[in-house]
Amino acid sequence: MLASKSKVRRTLLEAAGIPVEIDSADIDERAAEAPHAGASPENVALLLAREKALAVARRRPGLLVLGADQTLALGSRRFSKPATIASAREQLASLSDKTHALHSGLAVARDGKILFETVATARLTMRALSNDTLDAYLSAAGERILGSVGAYQLEGLGVHLFEKIEGDHFTVLGLPLLPLLGFFRREGMLP
Repeated sequence: MLASKSKVRRTLLEAAGIPVEIDSADIDERAAEAPHAGASPENVALLLAREKALAVARRRPGLLVLGADQTLALGSRRFSKPATIASAREQLASLSDKTHALHSGLAVARDGKILFETVATARLTMRALSNDTLDAYLSAAGERILGSVGAYQLEGLGVHLFEKIEGDHFTVLGLPLLPLLGFFRREGMLP
């Protein structure tokens, strides 16, 4: 059971041959973070992944539930999903010509217990973005980028914004798939 509405995460799991059902956790992420003010972006990604997995596991006894979340940090500044195209533009301008970190956390739960958790980090260097480049990108990408923490989707038009990526492709897409598959193998769920 995937505790997420993310089409990308679902596609990654299905492409790896993992049968997936969706039951979105729909937690209040800011409320879940509040008791952990000052936590590192990595820890926030893991905390939110845990909370999502546990929320769905409580509703779905006996099922294995995967929660996942991603945070983006530029130095000590953490970014959230932009609410508007104007805020997406501001975020992209802040990331322009800099390297930021994407932290992808995942947690697997069953019956109120976390069975496995991990966080993976990728570092992405955005090329220098002119106002014209930002305008063209935002016009072409449209409002779908509002669902992405960095205001870009690397699997789509967002790839044009970057000059360098260090890290696992799955981590960039929001699901550290290789550690998850390793967990499934250790538990005898995969050959």
